[in-house]
Amino acid sequence: MRSALFNAYYWVLSIFYGLSAALSALLPGRKPVAFALRLYSQRMLWALGFFADVKVELKGQENLPAGPFIIAAKHHSWGDGFVMFANVENLSFVTGDHLEKFPLVGAILKKFGAIVVDSCGGPEARKALSASAAQVAAEGRRILIYPEGHLAAPGERFRYRTGVYYMSKDFGLPVVPVATNLGCFWRQTQKAKTPGTATVEFLPPLPLGLEKAEFMQRLEATIENRTNELIAHARGEPVKPSVLVEWNGRKNVAAEPSAKAATVNLLP
Repeated sequence: MRSALFNAYYWVLSIFYGLSAALSALLPGRKPVAFALRLYSQRMLWALGFFADVKVELKGQENLPAGPFIIAAKHHSWGDGFVMFANVENLSFVTGDHLEKFPLVGAILKKFGAIVVDSCGGPEARKALSASAAQVAAEGRRILIYPEGHLAAPGERFRYRTGVYYMSKDFGLPVVPVATNLGCFWRQTQKAKTPGTATVEFLPPLPLGLEKAEFMQRLEATIENRTNELIAHARGEPVKPSVLVEWNGRKNVAAEPSAKAATVNLLP
């Protein structure tokens, strides 16, 4: 019953704020759209706690730099974005171009200043990512990116993509890894919610100036290892290494500890 109430509220709120953001996009500047999306995220987190009894505990805010930076986050759930936009000011984000096919969304993304890239990836997508990120970085905004590019079930991981490395290198921005166990309570796009307290944790920024292989290895190991610890805490079980899965068919291909497996499949 709780999940059904939240899901009903979710769609009502999404339609209302979607229309509000679309109207805000007609106004000059980015601030009206940003305000609508931030308020939407805050209301959604309130509803998640009130209706579905899923609370979100935020940790590690002291690890967020004062100026512009990149957030590289684990992506378990539709709820991940709400947590980020409700709690991090002046935030933009990287998304695939698949979202532009939804009515009104393209105009909202454009006005908001989202970094929209080709979902298929490749050199052109990297070039577009760099060009869009340059403008966002010049404006001093923070950038949210999900390095895996897909929603992962708790205990699973996808190949980490290198776009976050190039953004950090090109613009000299620190990268803050984010671990989470929200998927234990709101898994991917599933309607059913599990009551409890989820944890989203900002981890210390990675050192600047790392070479690509070391950067990717450290990023993946940092996110996956801490995420696995949070999952184990939520489930009351021993820590288990995440399993590498392929997007096509979601077939398990590896089960090594993530700190060791992070050196595999680093290149696009």
